[in-house]
Amino acid sequence: MNIQQQYLQSTTRRHFLGQGGYGLGGVALASLMGQTTSAKGPSPGLPNRPAKVKRVIYLHMAGSPPQHDMFDYKPKLVEHNMQPCPDELLEVLKKERLAFINLKQGRPKLLGTPHKFAKHGESGQEFSELLPNLAKHADDLCIVKSMWTDQFNHAPAQLFLYTGSPRFGGASMGSWITYGLGSENENLPGFVVLISGGTDPSGGKSLWGSGFLPSVYQGVQCRTVGEPILYVSDPKGMPRDVRRRSLDAIRKLNQEELERLGDPETEARISQYELAFRMQMAVPEVMDMAQEPKHVHEAYGTEPGQESFANNCLLARRMVESGVRYVQLFHYGWDMHGTNASNDIAQGLPGKCKEIDRPISALLNDLKERGMLDETLVIWSGEFGRTPLNEERNKSKFLGRDHHPHCFTIWMAGGGVKAGYTHGQTDDLGYFVTDGKVTVHDLQATMLNQMGIDPYQLKFPYQGLDQRLIGPSNDPIIQQDLLA
Repeated sequence: MNIQQQYLQSTTRRHFLGQGGYGLGGVALASLMGQTTSAKGPSPGLPNRPAKVKRVIYLHMAGSPPQHDMFDYKPKLVEHNMQPCPDELLEVLKKERLAFINLKQGRPKLLGTPHKFAKHGESGQEFSELLPNLAKHADDLCIVKSMWTDQFNHAPAQLFLYTGSPRFGGASMGSWITYGLGSENENLPGFVVLISGGTDPSGGKSLWGSGFLPSVYQGVQCRTVGEPILYVSDPKGMPRDVRRRSLDAIRKLNQEELERLGDPETEARISQYELAFRMQMAVPEVMDMAQEPKHVHEAYGTEPGQESFANNCLLARRMVESGVRYVQLFHYGWDMHGTNASNDIAQGLPGKCKEIDRPISALLNDLKERGMLDETLVIWSGEFGRTPLNEERNKSKFLGRDHHPHCFTIWMAGGGVKAGYTHGQTDDLGYFVTDGKVTVHDLQATMLNQMGIDPYQLKFPYQGLDQRLIGPSNDPIIQQDLLA
């Protein structure tokens, strides 16, 4: 047995906690600061490609919005609204795993959208009346109506979208990208997460965790209420020079441990403490929306001092402008089952659309006016789609749609994707993809390609496999039809 093995086997839990940043408080701090590390430079040995994109802003509508009521208009559904589904569809349903639709309750009814649609821009892309501001960007968007996933419950579907696996333990998309490319700003994390809607997404913090990658690459969650990042500020009464001396002492101890054991997490810990120190100055500045002029706040519809999607959109622009490579927004509350007024397609959905329509339009305008849209990939999606059927759970009188993996709609803008383009089709009832299928792994491969990363070569050895965001097979494809 070598000396490293002897040391590790002799380390008790008490020793571990005592040495992990000086006690339990230090463990909590180290964990949080593990989220706030800037990894300068790409991972060694990674063969990168010419990049079309420098940064990503991903807008995730947690709960999954109903595509038939926002982007994928189906006249047949409207024509046969609230009529029993046809025999051929019923036979399909009998073979399906359905989340909440109960066939024992009777034959499900088709649900046509109660909202009007119209074509917009020179491209003639169709938008619901619920998105009047976003519709003005019809000629900027690449709308994909043929997304497909194999997951139909929220947490597994979100994990699949962001880690490439429906199970916990994988590395998130933002972590993979910062692992592959590093950070552009040594004073800010390369991967930042902003949350609105009142709670975390169903997949939890694993959606921005580093998994098996070094903890230096996990995302940092910033807040618009209170301290932007918890536990990064100095304790009351501690001057900055005293904090600097304490960090120098901790660095010396960590350096000695690194030289003795060679643990890469010790090296990450050194970087984490240093970045946290620099972030004390940089983060409050980038999070200070008061620096923005009045017309910008009016465009986004911000609510300073509040948690809101509008605030997070403006912060996302400020962050990518300051060199943050990957900004992830999660906006909760899109699970439109029709069990009450708040998640009713007719009553609840308009309010959710209003929360995002103005801020997203302002974000796209802002990026374009600053000359940043061409090098920023903006993506909007949920984790799966919704059925063309009225869920009618427990004979509810509200209108709602069940979970649906077979097709959903996303859109992208900027970042070298085709503008004013609609990709893919679904059948007349919007149940299956009929043309241009794009899988979750295809989307991941295409994103990495636009960032200048070879999705087939971006890998990390773990548990005897070369782990990849796109999974172990080479079936995922870079969707060239989406690219300009």
